[in-house]
Amino acid sequence: MCELLAMSANVPTDIVFSFTGLVERGGVTGPHTDGWGITFYEGKGCRTFKDPQASCQSEVANLIKRYPIKSCSVISHIRQANRGAVNLENTHPFCRQLWGRNWTFAHNGQLSGYKQKLKVSQDLPIGNTDSELAFCWLLERIKEKYPKRPNNIKTLFRYIAKCADELRQLGVFNMILSDGDYVMCYCTNNLSWITRQAPFGVAKLIDTDMVVDFSEETTPNDVVSVIATRPLTSDETWNKMQAGDWQLFRLGVPVDGRLLGNKVS
Repeated sequence: MCELLAMSANVPTDIVFSFTGLVERGGVTGPHTDGWGITFYEGKGCRTFKDPQASCQSEVANLIKRYPIKSCSVISHIRQANRGAVNLENTHPFCRQLWGRNWTFAHNGQLSGYKQKLKVSQDLPIGNTDSELAFCWLLERIKEKYPKRPNNIKTLFRYIAKCADELRQLGVFNMILSDGDYVMCYCTNNLSWITRQAPFGVAKLIDTDMVVDFSEETTPNDVVSVIATRPLTSDETWNKMQAGDWQLFRLGVPVDGRLLGNKVS
């Protein structure tokens, strides 16, 4: 299956450290060689980089590792294809417009019987993955429930979680979703997150020999949450999510969710 990575921060922050670990799983320490992508939000705008090549061999991925783009919300994905051909249109993350904002979606897992159950009429997929169809179905469900952007955003994301519960009935559905302001993650089987804030310490990547002392890279007021399919560091405590758990972040802070998971090192 694929692997997910996302970040929510209260100040523009680069994701080079975490992304470097994820890239290794795209062909070096993991089998996810069927493409990769990443979306950075900047205000209401966003910039997305995608490549159907393995991340460990991608010159575009090397650019991202060298170029510390700073953002408060980031979503990334490395793909091991099980639905749809290996090409650019099937490469995550997928982006669509809703209520004047760019929404970004990435999925890890495999759904069954989805073509019969996930009917869409307006938000049509460009590629032919179960993931993009699930995103289109989710957007139509949201617009049907909320013709206008609701004032209570937490209520919106709680409804999205209910829709995700339905998608989980079709198979494995681990998801990251963002509108650039909020970042939401939903778990079926493999998803963990960590919130870093003062006092910051040292962290070492699991997948490659890279160490960062966050106290030298941050201020005492910084708050940064990172979500990943599997923990990326070996010396920090991550929150492991359980089936049906979901968590909502804004500016690095967990603000709502249904989380029963245990912490793992």
